[in-house]
Amino acid sequence: MDFDHLIPVIRQLALEAGVRIMQVYDGPDFEVKAKGDNSPVTEADEAADALISAGLRAAFPDVVLITEEQADSHAQTAQTFLIVDPLDGTKEFIQRRGDFTVNIAYVENGVPLRGVVYAPAKGRLFYTQADGASVEEMADGTLRPIRVACPDNAALMVVASKSHRDQATEDCIARYAVKDSRSAGSSLKFCLVATGEADLYPRIGRTMEWDTAAGDAVLRGAGGQCVRADDHSPLAYGKPGWGNPHFIAHAPGVVLK
Repeated sequence: MDFDHLIPVIRQLALEAGVRIMQVYDGPDFEVKAKGDNSPVTEADEAADALISAGLRAAFPDVVLITEEQADSHAQTAQTFLIVDPLDGTKEFIQRRGDFTVNIAYVENGVPLRGVVYAPAKGRLFYTQADGASVEEMADGTLRPIRVACPDNAALMVVASKSHRDQATEDCIARYAVKDSRSAGSSLKFCLVATGEADLYPRIGRTMEWDTAAGDAVLRGAGGQCVRADDHSPLAYGKPGWGNPHFIAHAPGVVLK
């Protein structure tokens, strides 16, 4: 993959998808439908998916594309692929809480090497550059290199899911000495660890690879890690069915428990 070509394409597609999403978000009431797994979907999900998929297929016709909103793509198997969640955090979107993102990632041999996470309602854009280092693009177009924090294990900052924070998650957090915790939606949680705004993000619950690949890529590019919760091995991609085990995203200095 030519990363000098990939990064401008996925950045631009994420921005364009964000515009389409915000047109729905800022408009009158929109319809919410239920997918086969009873998860919600809106016209914003569908419009963003159509835009991103068309752009990726035109730019990279020979690369396998997996996208949440196209069930046919889930039957594919690959170790090298593009993977998309056109609107991660649909529940946040429906409740107009702002914590939703556009996620696009490139995975090679099970590793999310490059990715973009765009939170259009918050105006935050994170991505890996061609060299693999992660940045946040500011409103004026300047690029701010991002890096994980050097955590104090006696006073950790934790971020956890806003829509899926249950007792199992609380039990996991309770193992650590926590200075403070905050809730956030979608793949923004990965980005908060990547920027050093949080040290630890545990996810004890169901996620899919399209939920995590882009944020995981941004985190890795900022020096962070995302590991399985059970054995602390790196979270791998291209798994059968595209489902993830429980995982922990963290700054490397965190002592995992």
